[in-house]
Amino acid sequence: MPEISRFLGIIIAMYYNEHNPPHFHARYGDAQVEISIETLSVLAGKLPPRVITVKVASATHESPFSRAREKGRG
Repeated sequence: MPEISRFLGIIIAMYYNEHNPPHFHARYGDAQVEISIETLSVLAGKLPPRVITVKVASATHESPFSRAREKGRG
C-alpha cells in the first residue's frame, strides 16, 4: 500500500483504485483504521482516541489524500 505520510508514529497509506467510499488507512502500532476522505469519519477499525484526533486535525489542514487520489486517476 503506498504510504502518503508518516507523523508521530502514525502511518497513512492509500490505494488509488480501492473500493468506495474514498478513504485512507491509518496505522499506529498494531492498531489500524479506515477514515473517509470526504467526511473524516471512521469507516472500519479502531485507533486510540488521541491518535484519531491528531490525524483528523492534520487532515483538515492539509490535503495529501485528495491530491494523491487525484494523481492516481491521472
